[in-house]
Amino acid sequence: MPTPRKRLAGGGPEKRSEKRSRTENSGEASDQVDSTSPEKASTNREKAPSSHWLMKSEPESRLEKGVDVKFGIEDLKAQPKQTACWDGVRNYQARNFLRAMKLEQEAFFYHSNCKQPGIAGLMKIVKEAYPDHTQFEKSSPHYDPSSKEDNPKWSMVDVQFVRMMKRFIPLAELKTYHQAHKVTGGPLKNMALFTRQRLSVQPLTQEEFNFILSLEEKEPS
Repeated sequence: MPTPRKRLAGGGPEKRSEKRSRTENSGEASDQVDSTSPEKASTNREKAPSSHWLMKSEPESRLEKGVDVKFGIEDLKAQPKQTACWDGVRNYQARNFLRAMKLEQEAFFYHSNCKQPGIAGLMKIVKEAYPDHTQFEKSSPHYDPSSKEDNPKWSMVDVQFVRMMKRFIPLAELKTYHQAHKVTGGPLKNMALFTRQRLSVQPLTQEEFNFILSLEEKEPS
């Protein structure tokens, strides 16, 4: 298996596993290059500024074009300064969310396409959006031959580990609350994890973020 290479935040190329964002549909199809135009990618939820996010990555090994795309929260913790670039996003809506992120905003690190998907921890944005180098690298699973260096299509941000969740919050538990809140009008009634599940980068309202944090203190439902 070839040794994957990835550019660490703020530095030159270094050895590191390439991560790959995935989705939470049955079968969890990967983020392929989006054929939707950037103009059509805008939605009402995108227009409302968000200060919190949910970002998906795969914690278990999986080869894509000969590269292991595994990148879980423990991999982030192991990086120098516990910081890494969040590359490989190839969906216009998700890319637009990356471009909307601001310094110090917090995001949940969501483990996707694995035995137990769910929220593993917290990270923060430490560098705002800039061109994703993997779109130009032919050896990368995220290579996009239609993207030009003088007009790059895809962006990434740098993230830094903040902490593990006090307990892992599984997808099944979040889904139970989502279904209940659709009836009662609770905080997770419109959570993008269920209404826009194919997106690997998703906005969270303050209410959603606070509610999910509160689950740390509760026994699993």
